[in-house]
Amino acid sequence: MEAYRTPPEGDPGFTLQEMKRFVIAHFEDFVNRKKPEVARQNFSADFLDHDEPSGPQVGPEAAITMMKAAYQKWPDLRVTVEDIIAERDKVVVRNTWRATEAVTGQKIEFHGFVLWRFANRKIVERWATVTAPHTS
Repeated sequence: MEAYRTPPEGDPGFTLQEMKRFVIAHFEDFVNRKKPEVARQNFSADFLDHDEPSGPQVGPEAAITMMKAAYQKWPDLRVTVEDIIAERDKVVVRNTWRATEAVTGQKIEFHGFVLWRFANRKIVERWATVTAPHTS
């Protein structure tokens, strides 16, 4: 794996409650409202995604590309934040994803945990773990 530079530490620029609201709004826009371009606003230019499906990526463009493909595959894709915890410069979210595959009509559900790190009022790092989708 190619080594990636971790974005520098910095004051999050938000209170813990503001960071939680920011993450919830990000999920609402990025996933539920299908506005992938919000990543350019919410992520720093040197944003490091440790767990992008295509491998670690720097910057928001890989996330935008991935979500555009997801919107095509699952037009009704929705994420629900089940739990959210904030401490220092990080927010952890437990979430549930639900969707119907456009081609087959098969419903899926999967669950995940995401850890976001903030600096200077932007998301600078992301780690994520998801379960295998359950189908119905």
